[in-house]
Amino acid sequence: MTSVKHRAIVLAVSCFSAFAVLGGGLAGCDSGGGAKAANITPGEMPAGESWTGVYYHPVFGYLHMVETDASVVGRWKRTDQSRWGELSGTKSGNVLHFTWKEHTYGMVGPSSERKGRGVFVYKLNSDKTPTLDGQYGNDDNETGGEWSNVKQARMQPDLKSIGGTAPEEAVRPGGLE
Repeated sequence: MTSVKHRAIVLAVSCFSAFAVLGGGLAGCDSGGGAKAANITPGEMPAGESWTGVYYHPVFGYLHMVETDASVVGRWKRTDQSRWGELSGTKSGNVLHFTWKEHTYGMVGPSSERKGRGVFVYKLNSDKTPTLDGQYGNDDNETGGEWSNVKQARMQPDLKSIGGTAPEEAVRPGGLE
């Protein structure tokens, strides 16, 4: 089997597997080696719901998001306090396509920042709890890693609470010396 045929078979099996695992929800496939994009058709936003809120993921921590017109911005700090990130995107119904950047505390230079694209689908689970069914990709990819979150009741987003200084820098005027 040639490497081209082998690659095409592996890609087809991978895409089918991703589609099956995600229940036909978020699947990103590309047949030509270009950027991977999610293939999602927006639906209606659930009645009375808004993108604005605070969402939780066990690794990425609390994601604070604010919706304004057709755009959404957000910030998060990982639960291990090692990185913080920011996203911005455009919503269409219950789908948000976004770009993101994640910064590593205590690092400088090119390796201190990662970036990419992603997508969230706003859903209500079986007990009517709002969730973000999501994926993110590195660089130009929109898919690759899972990023699903649960909306937190009675928490208000505070984008300014998450930023570019490590906790010890915030306490000491002038930051690190």
